[in-house]
Amino acid sequence: QEGTKIPSKRKQNTSIVTSDLLHKNLLKSEQKHWNNISPTYKAMTKRIREKLEELHNMYTLNSGSPRVRFGENVYFEENGCIFLAKAGDDEGNAEILFSVEDLGFSHAFIQRIRISPDQRYMAISLKSENSEEATCMIMKLGNLPVVEKVIPSVFSFEWAANDVLYYTTQKNLKCQNVFMTTFTYQKQTKLVYTEQDARFFVDLYCTKDRRFLTINSNSKTTSEVWLVDCRHPFESPALVQARTTGVIYYIEHRKDQLYILTTYGEPAEYKANLTDNYIHWINLVASSGKENWQLVYVLEKKTKLVDFEIFSDDCIMFLKNAGHLYLSVISLVSHSVQSIKLPTWACEFELESHPEYTTSTCYFQLSSPVHPPKRFAYSFKENNLIEQAVQEVPIITNCHTTRLLAKSKDETLVPITVFHNKNSKELHRRPLLVHVYGAYGIDLNMSFKEEKLMLIEEGWILAYCHVRGGGEQGLSWHRDGCQHNKLKGLHDLEACITLLHQLGFSQPKHTALAAASAGGVLAGALCNTQPALIRAMVLQAPFVDVLNTMMKTHLPLTIEEQEEWGNPLEDENCMKYIKSYCPYQNIKSQCYPSVFITVYENDARIPLTGILRYVRKLRKAALDHASRTSKKGNWIPNIILDVQANGSHCDSSWEHSLNE
Repeated sequence: QEGTKIPSKRKQNTSIVTSDLLHKNLLKSEQKHWNNISPTYKAMTKRIREKLEELHNMYTLNSGSPRVRFGENVYFEENGCIFLAKAGDDEGNAEILFSVEDLGFSHAFIQRIRISPDQRYMAISLKSENSEEATCMIMKLGNLPVVEKVIPSVFSFEWAANDVLYYTTQKNLKCQNVFMTTFTYQKQTKLVYTEQDARFFVDLYCTKDRRFLTINSNSKTTSEVWLVDCRHPFESPALVQARTTGVIYYIEHRKDQLYILTTYGEPAEYKANLTDNYIHWINLVASSGKENWQLVYVLEKKTKLVDFEIFSDDCIMFLKNAGHLYLSVISLVSHSVQSIKLPTWACEFELESHPEYTTSTCYFQLSSPVHPPKRFAYSFKENNLIEQAVQEVPIITNCHTTRLLAKSKDETLVPITVFHNKNSKELHRRPLLVHVYGAYGIDLNMSFKEEKLMLIEEGWILAYCHVRGGGEQGLSWHRDGCQHNKLKGLHDLEACITLLHQLGFSQPKHTALAAASAGGVLAGALCNTQPALIRAMVLQAPFVDVLNTMMKTHLPLTIEEQEEWGNPLEDENCMKYIKSYCPYQNIKSQCYPSVFITVYENDARIPLTGILRYVRKLRKAALDHASRTSKKGNWIPNIILDVQANGSHCDSSWEHSLNE
């Protein structure tokens, strides 16, 4: 209409320019601060680096890369080279098929290997440390392997047939499209599935017997599976069960029956004191809808299903209960169940990749933060566990493992795993490093790290707090610590640290807290509510600006993350609740612990701007408090930010871990 004022874009553009300038100035200021302070730690860094390299050389000799076995052929990767060996042969006689450098990817590492059923093709994904996206290369194997096809930005891929590959593409941290590409005389690529809901992420998996390729579309709470019949890979995928809010399920197949791991069924999954997971089976001839699922096995209360694998006549389940690890072996013939408790020091399982479907033995590794991976085998025939003899390495005998339960604010018992040197005297004087995560139903990472063993040798105590929001006690443990329950995780963390001090494990002035990624929410919140409990905090790529991040729907993960944190844009109560615990929102003038943060300039998951603002606000609050309460001997914390140009979100490679 005449007279209508057209909103000026000049102001909007000016604010963007101002924001960019502020970001650059903050970044420059933090880099200058880091350059000034980092030389202080030069001697200590040198000593630690040398010790860690020594430990790494000592304990990695026996940890070989995963093997993929096809009949008499064994494929494996070492130092960027793909090898082929004959089963039972000395691997020193293995033939090099090709190397990453041959392909022109000298700074990339191999992330995934898939071999076509007839072994004529190999698909591999190559990823650099500075990117979350991988490149898929399809090699035609033979006397001289040839690059058949290169597909950029791929997440997962599986062979549906000898010359038919399905793959998903990744864009802005999302996987929503599935493609099929063929290597027959008529080469073609076509789109076979698109996920429309931004909360869902699509992944591919082949059933163990290679009968079906499954297209799995999962959100944080709900899933849907489509099946591609590998005997007829060009036919359209078939839906197993339409997505139902709150129902998660995964598919396996054996002898014309689907085995479904799911959260559906009675007793009601949402009751916190009841089991979270079931295994069902259905007959393929009948409808595959959930009304036809028949219950076969139910987990015990507060038990976490870590992993499971189906073999020709058995299903093996890796379980966690009250911090202890178990094997449950279900005979798919007699339906009998055998349960085996694993060594008390073990905290992590790792199944060996692609164990053969018809094998009579299942191989896996056990480890803990201070115990290097040890290989074990379970024999289905003998029904026993065998520790595999490996190259001699020093055995960790001087480390004591303790499991505790802390009573949280609402009386819930929260598990803690503690490691310390058996020879340590006066534990209350020893430094303590506390670890926390508590999000997405993911367990706290307790795999072996050289630096943890080094700390034990130097007299430190290590504590792992399995707070709500994580997955250590099943799906209900996660639900009890997400969205409007997030503060329960904070109360759990406070209770854990308080109990450790009460039992004589260190004291506040010798206690440090470590967290990465979403673990930064609880660590940062504790720093605001109970700063006197700890003296230092170390954060890696931390999520500390929850409210502002969840208000920005243009960021790649915001919509998907609403099932974890809530939607403050549409729910005012949710906004107030997030504001009540968000680390950035609750910084105030008080005595803070010292803080060291590592971030990555190109991290797509955690916006750098939020961390720069957090550090500036935290430093100002600490200095304000120091100036207002100035007295002799007043302590001013070090607040240090290390912005790294290279590396991606919480990269777990050895080189990255060493630098960190």
